[in-house]
Amino acid sequence: MAERYDVVVIGAGPGGYVAAIRAAQLGMKAACIEKRPTLGGTCLNIGCIPSKALLDSSEYYHLAEAKFAKHGIKVGGLEIDVPAMLARKDKVVKELTDGVQFLFRKNKIDAVFGAARLASANSVVVSKNDGGEVTLEAGHILIATGSAPVNLPFIPFNGQTIVSSTEALCFEKVPEHLVVVGGGYIGLELGSVWKRLGSKVTVIEFLPRIVPMADLETGTLLHKSLAKQGLEFHLETKVTGAQIEGDRVTVKAEKKDGSALSVTCDRVLVAVGRRAYTEGLDLQKAGVTVDPKTGKVAVDKTFRTNVPTISAIGDVIEGPMLAHKAEDEGIAWAELLAGKAGHVDYDTIPSVIYTWPEMASVGQTEEQLKERKVDYRVGKFPFLANGRAKAMDETEGMVKILAHAKTDRVLGVHIIGPRASDLIAEAVTTMEFAGSAEDIARICHSHPTLSEAVKEAALAVDRRAIHS
Repeated sequence: MAERYDVVVIGAGPGGYVAAIRAAQLGMKAACIEKRPTLGGTCLNIGCIPSKALLDSSEYYHLAEAKFAKHGIKVGGLEIDVPAMLARKDKVVKELTDGVQFLFRKNKIDAVFGAARLASANSVVVSKNDGGEVTLEAGHILIATGSAPVNLPFIPFNGQTIVSSTEALCFEKVPEHLVVVGGGYIGLELGSVWKRLGSKVTVIEFLPRIVPMADLETGTLLHKSLAKQGLEFHLETKVTGAQIEGDRVTVKAEKKDGSALSVTCDRVLVAVGRRAYTEGLDLQKAGVTVDPKTGKVAVDKTFRTNVPTISAIGDVIEGPMLAHKAEDEGIAWAELLAGKAGHVDYDTIPSVIYTWPEMASVGQTEEQLKERKVDYRVGKFPFLANGRAKAMDETEGMVKILAHAKTDRVLGVHIIGPRASDLIAEAVTTMEFAGSAEDIARICHSHPTLSEAVKEAALAVDRRAIHS
């Protein structure tokens, strides 16, 4: 007899496990299928969490090496213990994946470990990791299988010298020279980790600038900052192949002017984006429409596919490939299924790059507003003029607020600087409530805090910043 559930979720990443928990909270009997031996998906196991753990470890080393002396702290015999860093990262990952398992037990969600395929519009067959098959019957099926790194055919992954982000989180020693193919957030974050720990890092980007979707001004500031830290950039450069000799790789590329570029290194990180992961699900057999170009699943506003009992969220559907976007979609899906008013505001999904300085954004960029011919005003405030940033010795960067010229409604906020990832939340909240720059300016911010820079940028929209 097949097990029967109200909902069966395929994929236990941020979107899938959150959807299962919310469905269970709403009284549904839920099961969640996961191919890995642990819950949490790419984010917890080989993505967001381990990368941030290494970013923090490498940042501590950088502070001890380069900044402690300014604070009157003398450190001698500073050394890097990469195995210890990796062990701490793994401990963080285990604690969080174990936490998801606890939440499943708490909410009476059945975790099924194995590879899933759709047998019909209401049933899923799982080839279990520990052997055998089981069929799960469901009133509704949710596809939340996430994404995988894009593999370039002319410089394919080999898992050792040419790697994806997964292997770049597990280097047993600091690379002598790391070449990063792709100037997006994944490559820049991992490039920053290994640069701080002593690698030479060369970034090769096909487009004219790094982080091409970001606001141009803040993206340019990030480029300058990373270059000052020692990362080397080759923009408008197309990688054409690689030659491997032992543990050395020579990356071949061509610049815009036609000249050749050849870089020899010991590790290559290919980080040119991610693709929807739906392999083995038999979507077409179940009648689910998939975009042949992107591999993404088409859904309506309630996340349902063309097959009414099958839905999809997260990286397998359109929109930014971000864990928090998937989480919000998972909650909205469960609430809509329960007859509640689930909703995701795609105009206020923040994005963060966890380099140092951090870069965080929400809403529209200046370039988008110009293209759409929206009349707007700009308010900027540098961290150089912020008291807390001065005290921290972290004065690089600025807050930039874009507001409608007539209504003063906040249209976009772009921050580059210390703890931008935390500061952006105020901007997201303001925009969710259709707030204005004046609203932010009138809020009393604690002193001295980094958040005062947000207030000052809001004041600057009306040309009345106090401290600049």
